[in-house]
Amino acid sequence: MHPAILLVAVLLASAPGRAAEVLPIFDAHLHYSHDAWDPVPPERAVAILRQAGLRRAMISSSDDEGTQKLHALAPDLVIPVLRPYRKRTDVSTWVRDESVLTYLAERLAKYRYAAIGEFHVYGADADLPVVRGMVRMAKDRGLFLHLHGDAEAVERVFRQDPEARILWAHSGFDRPDNVRAMLERHPRLWCDLAFRTDHASGGRVDPVWRALFLAHPGRFMVGTDTFVPERWHYIVEHASWSRAWLEDLPREVAERIAWRNGDALFGDALRRD
Repeated sequence: MHPAILLVAVLLASAPGRAAEVLPIFDAHLHYSHDAWDPVPPERAVAILRQAGLRRAMISSSDDEGTQKLHALAPDLVIPVLRPYRKRTDVSTWVRDESVLTYLAERLAKYRYAAIGEFHVYGADADLPVVRGMVRMAKDRGLFLHLHGDAEAVERVFRQDPEARILWAHSGFDRPDNVRAMLERHPRLWCDLAFRTDHASGGRVDPVWRALFLAHPGRFMVGTDTFVPERWHYIVEHASWSRAWLEDLPREVAERIAWRNGDALFGDALRRD
């Protein structure tokens, strides 16, 4: 048994009556970019994921080699997601850099992925040729798009491809009433809750967010967002924090947000014929 798994098992066994209640976590938003490799070597990164009790982890990186390092070590755990970034600074330039499409095509020809993203795009930039080309690539391969942007960008992508499947990063950093409106308008839109804390505090779920989770239990997933290397040391704590506030929801809803939605959407993503 992997040492980290053994540690989790020991901790659960030391808390009588609690083991059956511990939620698995499907983390829908992690990065392992080039500047994380030295401070958190691949073997240590995988150990952290297992220590956190993650069922699966969607991982992207700048560049893609970080994702491939972790997937090679833990294909049972890591779900690869392809970022259009080769380095961190691409975040501000990629939408006008046509070489991005060549890079994506090369990686898609070499490896298998569940999604393209996480990528940053806002407003009318979603209609730029590079973004349109990426949306077509996702459509041709049946891949999700993990989009970090505003509601306008989401709307524009859906106009390009009404059958697109979009995972909206950070729930768009938007108000819950706006998130609700988007979910009700777009049945092929899902939201990750990465790096949001306003929906829960002190183990209690905000009433407005609670109503939204109960209305759309199949449309949310949790995520940590290791956008800088230091965030890797927060993954275990974040998983525990997520379990704490999810306990405030009905068990069925908590399980869907914690892991069942992720499993249903991405669990078989890399086992397609």
